[in-house]
Amino acid sequence: MTVIVVANPKGGVGKSTLATNLAGYYAAQGEWVALADLDKQRSSHAWLSLRAETLPKIEEWGIDVDAPSKPPKGLEKAVVDTPAGVHGNRLALALELADKVIVPLQPSMFDILATQDFLARLAKEKAVRKGAIQVGVVGMRVDARTRSADQLHRFVEGLDLPVLGFLRDTQNYVQLAAHGLTVWDVAKSRVEKDLEQWAPIVEWVSRK
Repeated sequence: MTVIVVANPKGGVGKSTLATNLAGYYAAQGEWVALADLDKQRSSHAWLSLRAETLPKIEEWGIDVDAPSKPPKGLEKAVVDTPAGVHGNRLALALELADKVIVPLQPSMFDILATQDFLARLAKEKAVRKGAIQVGVVGMRVDARTRSADQLHRFVEGLDLPVLGFLRDTQNYVQLAAHGLTVWDVAKSRVEKDLEQWAPIVEWVSRK
């Protein structure tokens, strides 16, 4: 089983958008995937409850920090959504589970500064340094041609972490989430630009 953790202590950066669509990608590929949510509000699991039974199946994996449960036997992929301000036991549990960590980050100086310590901590984690956990950054709500995108590249390169790609600021994600959908669940013509932006991200998560 491969576990991808989506984490950033900064709120409002698009963690749930990234986590739910990543789970949707695996489901669309026919893989047995579960979505876990370490946030007490369980927003990702609330999204799952909106998802029609006719869509590719995404399992709900309930993780309690005080009494962690094992994933369903035979599960191929798991995506773990984390809350804003993740630290302590929740962060430790997430990193213990993780094979890969994706950090969504809006390319503004305010968001970069707010995430700086977290990225530096990840880079220093023993499992990250030894390659047991791979870490990458995804720019959220951004135009890759802008100065802010270049600024994000320069910042992350200083930590020796790859920028996996950029997801644009579009109402597609908002409208799809309201119905338990992902970009993989609708006609390609509707989300063609978004699927293009996802290509390098899913290529990275698919690497062993």
